[in-house]
Amino acid sequence: MDHKGSADLLLRVTEFLYREALYQDDHRYDDWEALWTDDGVYWIPANGDDIDPEQQMSIVYDNRSRIALRIRQLHTGKRHAQAPRSRVRRVVSNIQIGETGERGVQVFCNSLVFESALRADTLWSARTEYWLREVGNDFRMSRKNVFLTNNDQALFTLAFLI
Repeated sequence: MDHKGSADLLLRVTEFLYREALYQDDHRYDDWEALWTDDGVYWIPANGDDIDPEQQMSIVYDNRSRIALRIRQLHTGKRHAQAPRSRVRRVVSNIQIGETGERGVQVFCNSLVFESALRADTLWSARTEYWLREVGNDFRMSRKNVFLTNNDQALFTLAFLI
């Protein structure tokens, strides 16, 4: 890929990540859910980053149907950890393109999420890995792995989408 092509890909990926962050921050869960492929997997490991989610506990390890169920649950208004719902804002940075190929585009970024909730204000820091597939003129997430900086410690309930 030439340099111009790389710059164009990075711009398109960056715009996608910013849109995803906006949907999450504004609690636009249906729009966020539409960003996933049918075989998407959403993973937030617990107790370190180098674990097998099939063998060890994770904070979240959702396939596509579980992602849809999580969204439906948020719509019920019965997620008491989110009553009232947290106010959140994300900063996404250090966006890097990894591998590209049949699997799609591998993307890495850092994020900082400020959450303001009744219990306290909390900062969540993470390194996130995405696998994005091109669908038409846009991307869809086939995998999102969120490696929280402090995932080896006791954490408050994550009742919002990180």
